[in-house]
Amino acid sequence: MSARRERWLGLGLEVTVPILILVLWGVLSAGSKTYYFPPLTDILTTFKDTWLFSRIGSDAVPSLLRMGAGYGIAAVVAVSAGLLLGLSRRARRAAAPIVEFLRAIPPPALLPFAILVIGVGASMKIFIIAFVCIWPILLNTIDGVTGVDPTLVETTRSYGISGRDRLWRVMLPAASPQIFAGLRTALSLALILMVISEMVASTNGIGYFVLQSQRTFAIPEMWSGIILLGILGYAFNGVFVLIERRLLRWHRGARVSALG
Repeated sequence: MSARRERWLGLGLEVTVPILILVLWGVLSAGSKTYYFPPLTDILTTFKDTWLFSRIGSDAVPSLLRMGAGYGIAAVVAVSAGLLLGLSRRARRAAAPIVEFLRAIPPPALLPFAILVIGVGASMKIFIIAFVCIWPILLNTIDGVTGVDPTLVETTRSYGISGRDRLWRVMLPAASPQIFAGLRTALSLALILMVISEMVASTNGIGYFVLQSQRTFAIPEMWSGIILLGILGYAFNGVFVLIERRLLRWHRGARVSALG
């Protein structure tokens, strides 16, 4: 089977399976009398009335801005620290206990601390998102840097390439597949922590909307918020994969050549 045919088959399955699940959900829920599981048609109608585009500005946009800020801060801090720790064995061993201790703290346990120290505004939510997203990016960056072929590093030294050029032109590109793996993991964590942080001491956001809908027994609205989060997660992952494929096209080509 050609690569193009395989690609189209994969795309067809990716589109068809969700549609079939929605059709099955609609058929099984049609005429449902269960209060907590309303018909899919009611949920979709509520979704249209709520998110196209009534509450986009009041809830969706603030959520996405906080998520983007936390994720961006985590990416910059984690990649920078990961490069430094990956290049120094002593620094890596010194930082290991601190890293393992901090990343083992359950994210919800940080909410009381963050509220007391930072407050209940957007800064608290951004801190929670950034704190949790740092660790997968940091660890993957360290693994990527330490996994660079020693022969390649010695070759750059023998040719007199400066440390700065070695970092930007050799170490960072060589570690980028691992870095992107950490960034992709952190992206899903950012969405999860965005919702969790908005369910405590918040006045807006998608997580706040879902929780308030549950508390006021607005069940179709609650389901519409859950569906929106699923759509956002799928969209974020799709965009990230496209960016990753474009930026790491050289890596796929090198891997195919090596296999060939």
